[in-house]
Amino acid sequence: MRAITKGTEPKSLETHRKTSYSDYTNYAEKNQLRNSLVTEQRGLCCYCMGRIIAPLSDMKIEMKIEHWHCQENYPAEQLTYSNMLGACMGGEGLPYDLQHCDTRKGNQDLKWNPANPNHSIEARIRYEVDGSIRSNDPQFDTQLDDVLKLNLDELKNRRIGSITALTEWYNNYRYKHHRSVPRDELVKKRNKLLTGTGELNPYCQVAVWWLDQKLAKVTT
Repeated sequence: MRAITKGTEPKSLETHRKTSYSDYTNYAEKNQLRNSLVTEQRGLCCYCMGRIIAPLSDMKIEMKIEHWHCQENYPAEQLTYSNMLGACMGGEGLPYDLQHCDTRKGNQDLKWNPANPNHSIEARIRYEVDGSIRSNDPQFDTQLDDVLKLNLDELKNRRIGSITALTEWYNNYRYKHHRSVPRDELVKKRNKLLTGTGELNPYCQVAVWWLDQKLAKVTT
């Protein structure tokens, strides 16, 4: 899970909100909204960090518009852009135990919002060697498991892949140069993972977190 910086809401959403009897159901320009969410999240699901794709038409939609505060329990926020996130399909149609992200969450609440800068989501998350995502906050740690189901084996394996690729780079550098990886190389690698404004690689935040742990321990 990575911090999301919210951008400017689509003009169509602002206009719709000002019309009489407007709600989320009768908002007709949802693809504009999907495009905005995908762009500001750099192509990653707000929860698992898998790939999400902005639809070209209504014929094939491969992502969901997530209301962090669900529409049923928080109707006043159903058209609030800061409450909206882009999520993957999360195993929609599969048994409940195999669903994750927004599909699994449904109307349940989460303690922390990745798009709220005051919630400092990246400081609340860590990754284990088995690919698990964890939090030192006991309530949120339980929510990662039970509400979002982010520790499904499939998702853990994808995170392990991100860590494996990075540790191979790290070990190859040490073997080639016969020394520990210096701080400037760690910073360069971290910046490369996050460079630009376009799509990020799925699960890249796992590698960023791993590099941050290394950077916290080296001074040169």
